[in-house]
Amino acid sequence: MKKILVFVCLMLSVIRLSAYYRAFEEKQDSTSVLNYIAKGFDVRLSDASQTIRYADKAITLAKKLQQHKLIADAYRIKGLGERYLGRNEKAIENYFNALSNYQLAKNSIGEVRIYLNISSLYLEIDHDKCLEYLHDAMDLYNSKGLNNDDILASIYLNYGNVYQLHSNFNKSMAHYQKAYDIISKQGNQELKVTLLQNLGVINFTIGNYDRSRQYLFEALESAKSLDLNLPIAQIDVSLAELYIALNDHVNAEKCLQEGKAYAVLSKNDKLLRLFDVKSYMLELKRKNFEKALTYLQAIHRQDSIQYSSRSSAALSLFQARYKQEMLEQQNKQMKEQRRYQISIAVGSIILAALLIVVVVLLTNNVKRNIATNRKLKLLNAEISTQKDNLDRINHHLEEIIDERTLDLQLKNKKLAEYSSHLSHQIRGPIATLKGLMNLEREGLVSQEECIQMMIKCVSEIDDNIIDMSDMLHNPDRAGL
Repeated sequence: MKKILVFVCLMLSVIRLSAYYRAFEEKQDSTSVLNYIAKGFDVRLSDASQTIRYADKAITLAKKLQQHKLIADAYRIKGLGERYLGRNEKAIENYFNALSNYQLAKNSIGEVRIYLNISSLYLEIDHDKCLEYLHDAMDLYNSKGLNNDDILASIYLNYGNVYQLHSNFNKSMAHYQKAYDIISKQGNQELKVTLLQNLGVINFTIGNYDRSRQYLFEALESAKSLDLNLPIAQIDVSLAELYIALNDHVNAEKCLQEGKAYAVLSKNDKLLRLFDVKSYMLELKRKNFEKALTYLQAIHRQDSIQYSSRSSAALSLFQARYKQEMLEQQNKQMKEQRRYQISIAVGSIILAALLIVVVVLLTNNVKRNIATNRKLKLLNAEISTQKDNLDRINHHLEEIIDERTLDLQLKNKKLAEYSSHLSHQIRGPIATLKGLMNLEREGLVSQEECIQMMIKCVSEIDDNIIDMSDMLHNPDRAGL
C-alpha cells in the first residue's frame, strides 16, 4: 500500500514539475517571439529582408506555443517585409495567414491592421479593392468601439491616398488633414514621414511645386533622422519627379542616385524599377535618347517578368487559391486539435482512474484501521476488566494477609502469655525443690520426707506441663 502511495505521489510530482517547466518554457518562448516581432517591425523600412528573417523565427516559436495572437503578429510582420520588398503574392499570403489567426484569437485590432495592410497592397493595383478593404477596416474599427490613434491615422492616410489616385483632391486633403490632427497629437514620427510625403505628392499633382518641395524636404530630413531606407528612396523618387518637371536635371539626377542607393539597401525590386522609369524620363527630357532607350528596354523586360505580381487579377486568383488552402489547413488543424483533445481526455481518464484506485485503497485502509481500532478498544476493555479483577483479588489477598497477620499477632501474644504463665507455674515447684534440697543437705528435713515432697513437686510440674500443652492444642480453651 505504501509503495503504491509513493508511486502515485511521485507521478503527481512529475506531472506538476513538467507542467511548471512547460509554463516556464512557454513564457520564455513568448518573450522571444515578442522580441523577434518588435525587431522585425523596427527594421521593416530600413532592411525588409531582415524583417522576414526575424518574422520566420517568430512564426516557428509561435506555432510551437499554439498562440494564435502571436502567430498572427508574426505573419503580419512577415507580410510587411514581403510588401516592402515588392513581393505582393508572398505579402498577401502572409496577410491572410495573419487574418485567419487574428480571427481565431478574436483580436479585432489585429484584423483592422490586416485590412489596412491589404488595402495598401491594392493601392496601386486595384482602387476598388483598396477601398473595399479600407471600408472593412473602418467598419470593424467603429463597430468594436476601438480606440487606437495609430490605426485611425493610418486609415485616414490610406483614404487620402486612394482618393488622390482617383483625382478627388478635396476628399484626399480632408482625410490627410484628419490624419495630420491625430499624428500631431500623438507624435508618431514614422506616420508623420508618410503623411508629409503624401502631402508633397498631392501638392505636386495639383501643380503647387513650392509647397510640394517643402513637404518632401521635411519628410526626407525626418526619414534620414530615423534611418528609414525605404521611405528615403520613395521620397527621392518624388523629388526627382518634381525636379524633372522643373527642368532641374542636376538635382533630379542627385535625387535619383541617392534614392537608388537607398532602394538597393532596402532590397525593393519594385522601387528599383521605378528609379529606372524616372531615369528614363530624365534622359528623355535631356534628349539623351540612346540612354533613355536603354532604360526603356530594362523597364519593358522587368515589366514582362513582374506583370503577374502587379496584376490585380493575379492577386485575386492567388487570394482565392490561398483561401481554399487555408480552409483545408484549418480543417486539418481542427482534426489535429480533436486528436489532441482526445489524447488529453484519455490521459485525464487514466489519471482519474489512478486517483480512484488510490481513493479506494485509502478508503479500504481507513476501514481496516477503523476495524483494528475497534478490536483494540475491545481488547483494551477486556484488559481493563481483567485488571479490575486482579485489583479486587489483590485487595482480597491483602485483606486475608492482614487477617492472618492479626491472627499471628494474637497467637504470638498468647504464646508469650503461655510462656510467661508456664514459667510462673513451673518456677514455683522448681523453687520448692531447690528449697527441699537445701533443707535436706542441712539435715533439717528427713530424707524420706524430702523425697515425698520432691515427688509431689515433680508431679505438680508434670501436671502444669500437660495442662499447658492441652491449652496450646485446644482452641476451645481461650485464655489461661
